[in-house]
Amino acid sequence: MINQIELRRIMLALPWLERAERGLLQELQEKAFFARIPEGRDVFVEGDQVDAIALLLSGIVRVYKIGETGREITFYRFGNGESCILTANAILSQKSFPAVATVEKEAEAVMIPAGAFREWVRRYDAWREFVFELLSERLSAVMAIVDEVAFRRMDARLADLLVERSRSSDQIQITHQEIAAELGSSREVISRILEDFSSEGILEVARGSIKITDREDLIRRIGV
Repeated sequence: MINQIELRRIMLALPWLERAERGLLQELQEKAFFARIPEGRDVFVEGDQVDAIALLLSGIVRVYKIGETGREITFYRFGNGESCILTANAILSQKSFPAVATVEKEAEAVMIPAGAFREWVRRYDAWREFVFELLSERLSAVMAIVDEVAFRRMDARLADLLVERSRSSDQIQITHQEIAAELGSSREVISRILEDFSSEGILEVARGSIKITDREDLIRRIGV
């Protein structure tokens, strides 16, 4: 049960609720509930039956796939005011969760039971528009990942990741294994490319950290 104060907080994170039907807001108060999920906790793992979907008010959740060899690839992350396309799809199709969703930063979420989620898609325009927009945005993100994995060289993808992560500082706290999991590669491949970049004076590699020393050259590698 959601009280009025909690409802106002939810509406700040999800401003589209301001134009939602009165019935949706009433049912949201009656059927939704709050949850705090600590860092490192798996929200769902592959094969789980999905009984609720989380709308985040704070924190970050990473959604990724683990292959038979143990390699990981990140599909996307979602945060404040966002939710998970794979959870929505599992609820609508009434199938099991096809990946892993792990909390990277302690999260607070509004949990919507699966039955209510399906019913609201059928009955409320505002909720249906939110779900379709979510599906559209995340599908584009997943397609971009597929395109990168299938057609883009790993050294260019790695350079792109390092440029993105170093926007606030040239010193990045990240391990080779974390990079491999992010890009769907192996630690050995990532280490080899980092060694090449290091030998060319583009960056300095230390245990658990990378320092960018030639940003212009690193940016040039993105287009290789």
